[in-house]
Amino acid sequence: MSDPASVSIGKAAALYDLAPSTLRWWESQRVLPRATRVNGRRVYSETDLRRIGLAYLCSVTGVMSLDQVSEVTIGRRNDRWHRTVKGQVRLLEQKIEELRNAHTYLMHLLECPDDDIVDECPWLDGELMSHTPRGRVAVESFVAAAQSTPRRTNTSADRDETAEVCDETGVPLSRCAVCAGTFAQPPTGRRRRYCSRACQQRHYRETARERSARR
Repeated sequence: MSDPASVSIGKAAALYDLAPSTLRWWESQRVLPRATRVNGRRVYSETDLRRIGLAYLCSVTGVMSLDQVSEVTIGRRNDRWHRTVKGQVRLLEQKIEELRNAHTYLMHLLECPDDDIVDECPWLDGELMSHTPRGRVAVESFVAAAQSTPRRTNTSADRDETAEVCDETGVPLSRCAVCAGTFAQPPTGRRRRYCSRACQQRHYRETARERSARR
């Protein structure tokens, strides 16, 4: 007879539109405590379901790494807990500001009346001075600015002639199929499509919704 106060792993995962394998993965990464088992099968109580929801909020909504999520879902509200959450808040604030700046500039670019942005846009020089390292050199001529900019102190790793690290053959960065963020591919094994498990699960949920809508 089933326990009316608990549900199976399939039901627990479905409540948050997750795959059961995600809950098993979170358990292995200590995001969730070891689940209670009845007849060898995982079961989840009211408290367990609330904890899964908190893990979802931190991982998917809060875009936290699993290490960070485990600090929130397992740990108490101590100094480390607060540092973890505050650190993620600061990171998100930085990213939000970067996105605001990107949006502002791209809207400006769309509204520019000139067909030839490079040669005719009257605001391009100001934008370059404000938003790129070119602004460190306050001279009008770009050639003069480039000539007066001190070259970086090159190391062997900076040289284009060093085949292992030149732009064409360096470690490739891939773009996540969900959030479009960049990430490095592992040196061996299958190529990844997602930057994190959270994005992989997000893609899983979106695909499941689309399949459901077509039925």
